[in-house]
Amino acid sequence: MTLLDTLNRIADRLDEIADKLDGKATSSQSSQTFDEFARYYFETYRRRKVKPETMRADIYRYNAHICPAIGETPLTALTPDKVQKVLDRLENRPKTAYEVFTLINLVCKAAIKHGIIAQNPCDMAILPDYERRHGKALTPDETQRLLTATDGTDIQRIYALALYTGLRPNEYATARIQGRFVIARNSKQKDGREHTKRIPIIARLAPYVKDGLPNPRRIQYLRNKLKQVLPTHKLYDLRTTFYTRCQERGVSELARNLFMGHALGGLADTYTDVSDEYLIAEAQKLDF
Repeated sequence: MTLLDTLNRIADRLDEIADKLDGKATSSQSSQTFDEFARYYFETYRRRKVKPETMRADIYRYNAHICPAIGETPLTALTPDKVQKVLDRLENRPKTAYEVFTLINLVCKAAIKHGIIAQNPCDMAILPDYERRHGKALTPDETQRLLTATDGTDIQRIYALALYTGLRPNEYATARIQGRFVIARNSKQKDGREHTKRIPIIARLAPYVKDGLPNPRRIQYLRNKLKQVLPTHKLYDLRTTFYTRCQERGVSELARNLFMGHALGGLADTYTDVSDEYLIAEAQKLDF
């Protein structure tokens, strides 16, 4: 036997071994349960993209509604009717059904990208009617009622901070004063880096922060207090109120988006770096 024959036999043997290993990997993937892959996806990918509080809420919903129903189902055996049964159990809870569907859909999309399944069993799902409400601005009268009802308390100062900066509830505790600005973490940026936003301290806000920012309070406590004064509103409506006032008073779209922490999109996110003077001038329109 020549050296070439020997090398060819070795190469053939290596190909056989590789085929067997591929077969084992494929077999292992095809028998992987939804729970096994979901937890792998959460830990490897989703945890890097969302905030810790979002991740905690995702895991809670998964453990409460998804894992008990389809956790032991092999991914390759997950059918549209099994997904639908999970959603039908939440027919009277449309918001939760929407959130549960979103999680199942994310896991299935990841499984497709990993080559484990070819089609998404969520594509045929029928969700209960659910209309996401993005908030309703307070009227000037409602704003005054809220501030008067909490007069002289830290709660009043937190509400004023939200009304005159547009911070999201989960950003209140990150706020600090730096010169003529309130600086806070932008909780919606998901590229793995820490982003902040700066909102000028307008004359309407100044009296509430002249001695510094109020001590943080539990979000649920703030929600409950707000409901006592304005039963038809939610805490997020304070942010909506700020954005609405910016629109009404002619604050530029650029400044408005920077105050709110919205993504500018495309090259604007990379190259936009406006001056403090510009932001202050735009914010002062809210005092007129």
